[in-house]
Amino acid sequence: MATTTILSNETLQNLLADLRLTDYEPSANVLALAAGESRFIKDLKINVGNVLNNSQHLNRKEALLLALAVAVNERFTLLQESFGGLAREAGASDAEIAEIVACTSLMNTNNIFYRFRHFVKKDFYENQPAGIKMSIMANPVLGKEFFELVSLVISSVNGCELCVGSHERSVLQHGSTESRVFEGVKLGAIIKGLITVLA
Repeated sequence: MATTTILSNETLQNLLADLRLTDYEPSANVLALAAGESRFIKDLKINVGNVLNNSQHLNRKEALLLALAVAVNERFTLLQESFGGLAREAGASDAEIAEIVACTSLMNTNNIFYRFRHFVKKDFYENQPAGIKMSIMANPVLGKEFFELVSLVISSVNGCELCVGSHERSVLQHGSTESRVFEGVKLGAIIKGLITVLA
């Protein structure tokens, strides 16, 4: 029944094919959308296609690397493999893929730490040195502007106000534009929504 429902939904099949998810076992959320013939499946396919393929301010490799960062952040292995493979096809190196994983891990560390400081608002915590090693930020393989953009997108997904503000300023100081920031954060939001459905 489940397989029949999925196979009969051409839009869903096309979305899975675009993402190279040939061995995907449908989640309860996917089954619910397919069984109800939800129009949202079409919206989701269009939104994902637009952010990965039609951005005016991110090239395809950058879009796929940002998507990979969100998949790593959300621990969704199938999409990590998909976006990693697609990013390699678009020219990403092993070092760049590794740095996406490292940057995402570092942002998870920082987002928790700086959210705590922001929430508690005590001088004692504010005045303590963080003591968190961040040498990968000094000379990133991805370049400082894109490293900061990845940091901003992951901080946005994780909801750290301090980190979002800091990385937004930093990415602009490294030569980015507000349009590029906007597209990066929108991509992160859409991939997070995709994962909500697929996982």
